[in-house]
Order: sequence, then C-alpha cells, then structure tokens
Amino acid sequence: MASELASQICSHLASIFTKPTHPHPPVLDLLVTELSSTAARKGRVFLYGVGREGLMLKALCMRLAHLGLSAHMVFDMTTPPIAVADLLIASAGPGGFSTVDAICSVARSNGGRVLLLTAQPESGSCARHASVVGYVPAQTMADDGGDVMKSRPLLPMGSVYEGALFVLFEMVVYKLSEVLGQSPEEAIRARHANLE
Repeated sequence: MASELASQICSHLASIFTKPTHPHPPVLDLLVTELSSTAARKGRVFLYGVGREGLMLKALCMRLAHLGLSAHMVFDMTTPPIAVADLLIASAGPGGFSTVDAICSVARSNGGRVLLLTAQPESGSCARHASVVGYVPAQTMADDGGDVMKSRPLLPMGSVYEGALFVLFEMVVYKLSEVLGQSPEEAIRARHANLE
C-alpha cells in the first residue's frame, strides 16, 4: 500500500516536468543558468517563499550553501542587504502574495535580479516585479477547486506545486554541482554543518 501511494505521488510529480512551458524557458535550465551566472559574478543568492513553498526554498538554500554559494533566506537575522550582483529567488505558486510582491519590489529597486517561480506566470501580481519568470506548471491551492467533499485528492491544496519544487530543486543541485565543479564527497560534504 505504501509503495503504491509513493509510486502514484512520484508519477504525478514527474508528469509536471513533461508539460510544455512555452513561451517560458524550461525552469530547470533557467535556474541553473541564473545561479551559475550569479556565482560567476560573485553574487549572493537570496530566497523567499511563504508556507510550504518557503520550506522547499529553505531546503534549496541549504544545498546552495553546500555548493559554496553565499545563500540566505530572507528574514534570517544574518541576511545581508541585496545589491546589484545578487539574485533573489522567490516563489508565489498562485501568482501573487503581498509579501512576495513587496520583497521582489525591494530587491529590484536595490539592483538585484529577481527570479520568480510560479504556477501562474500570466495572471499573478508578482510577475511584474520579476527579471525572469520560472514557470512550474503544477496545481496550487488557488486552482484545486477548493471542494474537498467531491473527491479526496492524493496531493491536496498546494502539495503538487510544493512537491514539484522539491523535485526541481534536487535536479538543480545535481546539475549545478557539475557546472560549478563541486564534488559530492570533497567540497559539498565538507560544507555540511558539524555542530548538530
């Protein structure tokens, strides 16, 4: 039973990456390009998302630090100010959140580059603040119908989008480690926390 459910969930998440994203570039390529460009110009990476989207971005932030990038979650006490060489990766699955709008706007006004991840690239308020939009064509809480009495979905509310982010970020880390020349055993593992 557990393996069957796991297989169904994994198949559903994998199907997200077969959907066309035109006219937006493939989101995996976009993230790897933006992150490697930021690393090449010695910029820092800032990440922000609300709720479970934010948790997925925290996981990515940790792995970016393991890859040797200067990576920071917005609102952490040690997060520095954003500047011209820097990149903000923000997520707004349904297309808009007032906090994401505000943070993206501040980042742009300070010269930072903004990569917005969203499932609603055409209709959301956050896209107007983005330098570039990464389209993740997954269901969010905004388009799940809201009627849980009809049927019991395997991945409720925004879980499809959030799960897709997790899978996407694992692919990004895998590809980015190659681009940056970071070996798993030497460089990446050496940066893992040891005060745990």
